[in-house]
Amino acid sequence: MTDLIEKHQVTFEGIKHIDEEGNEFWLGRELYQALEYASWQKFVPVVNKAERACTSLGIDVNDHFNRVVKMIELGKGGQREIDDIELDRYACYLIVQNGDPSKPVIAAGQTYFAIQTRRQELSDEEQFQSLSEDERRRMLRTQIKIHNKDLVNAAHKAGVETQLDYAIFQNYGYKGLYNGMDNKAIHAHKGLKKSQKILDYMGSEELAANLFRATQTEAKLRRDHIQGKGQANQTHYNVGKKVRETIKELGGTMPEDLPTPKKSIQQLESEVNKKKKLSK
Repeated sequence: MTDLIEKHQVTFEGIKHIDEEGNEFWLGRELYQALEYASWQKFVPVVNKAERACTSLGIDVNDHFNRVVKMIELGKGGQREIDDIELDRYACYLIVQNGDPSKPVIAAGQTYFAIQTRRQELSDEEQFQSLSEDERRRMLRTQIKIHNKDLVNAAHKAGVETQLDYAIFQNYGYKGLYNGMDNKAIHAHKGLKKSQKILDYMGSEELAANLFRATQTEAKLRRDHIQGKGQANQTHYNVGKKVRETIKELGGTMPEDLPTPKKSIQQLESEVNKKKKLSK
């Protein structure tokens, strides 16, 4: 059995692709053959089931499953479009978890992708722990910018349409997390100037709390199919409040009581860019 697992793991590693940014991915058209499915048509329902599992966990399917259309060469110089799907490691893991358990290759796939996923988690955690406070701030601020775009899209689908609507929506999240304080109150509490943004003057711990608030609100809006500005606002407030309660249960410092860094994210970015120029 061990030899069989090792054999299949070599296969999974052999069909792995690396994109221009160094990210690994697998193609569904290659994976279904490696998993010994008789046809693409029989494999697609497994992919659909894996996507539903992803959604049920509150995770955006599009972050892991990327459906694409490709051209294949036919005889006599002809071409034809076919559907394919680019899968990251987590997507592959969900697919093998929802595959035919009677297949030995499925068991091998579960072992391979579970190990690879855990290795990456440990690697990411180790890398994060090795960062300085300023590096953590820069990284988390970038993550918030990315996830806030997803939050905007999810809120828009729920009925939060105008810029004013979204400002109100955001304040509900802050009020839940900061014990009733909105953006303006947090801004004043930090002693910031009018042009300074509160997220740019947060330490890594406070940024992490706000990142969790944003990602969980976005997931809940989509998962529960929230509709209406009022419901969206209340959802954001409830998630923010839940994050605050969790911090309290863990014995953490409330976000409004965390220290405000002297340097903004922009200042940190400027310093990094200067160092890069000097090193050239």
